[in-house]
Amino acid sequence: MCYPTPQELGLAARALADEHPGEVRLRQAGTSRAGQPIWVLSVAATAAAGAVPSERPDGAVGPVRTDRPGDDGDGTDRPDGAGARNVLVVAGAHANEPVGGATALSLARRLLRDPAPRAGCGWHFLLCADPDGADLHRTPRPYSLLDYHRYFFRPPGPEQPEWAPSLLPADRLPPETLALLALIDELRPVLQVSLHATDLGGSWVQLTRDIPGLAEPFGKSAADLRIPVENGASDAAGWPSPGPGIFVIPEPGSEAAGAFHPEDTRLSTWYHAHRYDGTTAIVEVPMWASDLVDDPAPHPDPRGALRMLAGRLTADAALVGAARERARSRDRPRPGAHEDPAAAPLLRAVDWTLALIPRIAVEWTGPGAPSEATAAYIASIDAFGRRLSLRAAAMLLRVLRAEGHPAAPGLDRLVTGWCEEFAARFGARWIPVATQVEHQSRTVLAAYARLVAAGRPTGRV
Repeated sequence: MCYPTPQELGLAARALADEHPGEVRLRQAGTSRAGQPIWVLSVAATAAAGAVPSERPDGAVGPVRTDRPGDDGDGTDRPDGAGARNVLVVAGAHANEPVGGATALSLARRLLRDPAPRAGCGWHFLLCADPDGADLHRTPRPYSLLDYHRYFFRPPGPEQPEWAPSLLPADRLPPETLALLALIDELRPVLQVSLHATDLGGSWVQLTRDIPGLAEPFGKSAADLRIPVENGASDAAGWPSPGPGIFVIPEPGSEAAGAFHPEDTRLSTWYHAHRYDGTTAIVEVPMWASDLVDDPAPHPDPRGALRMLAGRLTADAALVGAARERARSRDRPRPGAHEDPAAAPLLRAVDWTLALIPRIAVEWTGPGAPSEATAAYIASIDAFGRRLSLRAAAMLLRVLRAEGHPAAPGLDRLVTGWCEEFAARFGARWIPVATQVEHQSRTVLAAYARLVAAGRPTGRV
C-alpha cells in the first residue's frame, strides 16, 4: 500500500461515489492557489437506531442516539432547519504527512461496510486540504528516512491551511483555509478530526476539549498494532494529559499554552468548530516507530539535556544557514536560465524554518525549561530538533541540486548523515502504511463513540 497523491484520491473517491450513488457524494469545496480542486467526500447518515454507540473489538461502533425530528438521513440540513449531526475528517493539512488521505478513503469504505456509526450522523472527508503542497512533497513509498527527505516539502506556517488564521489577518487567508472554514460553517460538526503524522516517533492525540475515555481504545489499538504511544510529545509540552498519549490543549494564559508554538493555537481552524459546540481531535501516527518516545522513566538531568539539544540545534541550523547564504545570490534565476517553479515555495519554507529555530533554542534553555521530565519527553524534544534542521537542509538541497549549485554535494552529504544518525539513534522501525491507516481509523471511530457516549451536543446550533 502506498501513500496516494491528491489526483489518486480524487479518482478513488469518484469511483466510490459512482459505486454508491445513494450514499456517497463527491463535491468540490474550493480551489487551491494553483487551481487544483479541493474535494470533499460525504457518506450519508442513516436513520438513528436509538442506541448509544458501543465499541467493539474490531474498532467499529454501534448505533448512535440522535432523537432529532426532521432528520432525512443525508447528513445535511432540511429546509426546516433540522438535520443529522456531522463529523468532519480533514486529511493532508500538512503536505509532508500523506497518510491522512489513505485513512479518509479507508474510513469511508468502512462506513459503507458497517454503517452503524452513520446512525443519525453524516461523515465528511476533506481528502487533501493542501493539494499544491502535497504535489511538492513526493514520497509514495519511502524505504528510508533519507528517501523520505529526498523530495521533502512542508510549507511555512502562514501557507498551511490549518495554521494560517493564527498567523495572518483575515483578508490574507489562503483559499485552502477559506474552503476549510466554510466547510466547518456549513457542517457545524460535533467532531472534527485532523489526520496528521510524524516521520519518526510514536502516536498521540491532541484535543481541543477532553473526550472522556478515549485513552483506553487508543492505547489498545496502538498496542495491538505495535505502535508506541508518545507519552511526552514535544508539541504538547506541559499540557493536561487524561491518559497516555492523550493531550488536551490548555486554556489561554496557562504556562503551557504556547509551549514551543509560534502560532496561537486557538486561532487555528481546530477551534473554529467550537463556534458550534464541536470538538477537534488531532490524530498523529508515525511513519517510523521508536520505543524511546514511550519510556516513562524519569530523565536524570532534563535541563542539562535540553541545553545540549539547544546547542546542537543552533549549530546544525548554522550549517544550513551558511549553505542558504551561498545560494541567496541565486534566489532569482540568471538571465536566460530555466526557473524551477518549486524553488520559490521551497526557499520560503527554508527561511521560515531557520527563522523559527533561534526562538525554540531560547525556550529550551530559558527559565521555563522543566526541572523534571521523563525520558520520553527528552527523546521527543531530541527528535523534534533533529527534524527541524534536517527539513530545512533537505528542502534547500532540492533547490541547489536542481540548479547544479556547487554547494549541493556538501549539503547532500550532510542530509544523508543526519538521516542515518536520526534513524540509528532512535532505532527507527517502519510502520506499514496499512497499519498507520488502521490505527488512525480506529482512533477516529473511538473518538466519535466516546464523544457521543459522553452526551456532547450535536454541534448543529
